[in-house]
Amino acid sequence: MSKTVCVITGGGSGMGLAAAKYMPKDKIIVVTGRTLSKLEKAVCELTELGYEAHAKTCDTSDRNAVIELAEFAAGLGTIKNVIHSAGLSPAMAKPEQLMRVNALGTVYVNQEFSKRMPEGGVIVDISSNSAYILPDFLANKKTFALADTDEALFLKKSLKMSKMIKNEYKSSGLAYGLSKKFVIWYAAKCAFEYGKKGIRVCSLSPGLIATDMGNLEAGEGGMLLKTTAENRMGKPEELGYAIATVADERNGYLAGVDILCDGGSVIGKNFIK
Repeated sequence: MSKTVCVITGGGSGMGLAAAKYMPKDKIIVVTGRTLSKLEKAVCELTELGYEAHAKTCDTSDRNAVIELAEFAAGLGTIKNVIHSAGLSPAMAKPEQLMRVNALGTVYVNQEFSKRMPEGGVIVDISSNSAYILPDFLANKKTFALADTDEALFLKKSLKMSKMIKNEYKSSGLAYGLSKKFVIWYAAKCAFEYGKKGIRVCSLSPGLIATDMGNLEAGEGGMLLKTTAENRMGKPEELGYAIATVADERNGYLAGVDILCDGGSVIGKNFIK
């Protein structure tokens, strides 16, 4: 009987690496990202904890790279869990790159891994509580659907409003929120599409987390902390545990929904003046 494999994009650090450390020890862990040195360090940490772990670089905005990653993982055993936590934030990229990495990257990961996963497999796509802050009317589902059929038109329509905003950070912020709203929508869509094959899909939306990425956003995004129940950022290990729990195949009836794990930030605006 082949071993089961858990693939974690963005697994070299932060929430992704934390999630890896909460997965069962009998799984082969594949951590992937853009920086090999960071991935190799993560593999060393996981190996010291008793995991069999492998590093594989991948730019998830490149479908061919995702196919190569999926084939690599399939060569190690049966792909059972995919945690797609790779992504960029407004301080890290301009609008088009945000949409390519966060939105189209989710399309590529879900499509390519679902082709190689058996019944009982799980895909968890990581979104953001920013998706809840962005007004619903800005998210056009007909535009979202183009991601499967016409990527160029999907990008053109999705970026239209961001291009009208002069402030660079706010322009990227809008694209980021939209890309993460797309992740929630696409994960739900995939849940009902892949559910026919017995593959479970859902998403999880963190708030502001004390990672390298989170610290980059703390200045502009600090206002989100004011409405958290404990008035603090989340810890990587807290989110890692939440993600690993959602991704565990034993949690078999959790599908098609988004889990908001943001310290109460979104709901807090109703309670904190």
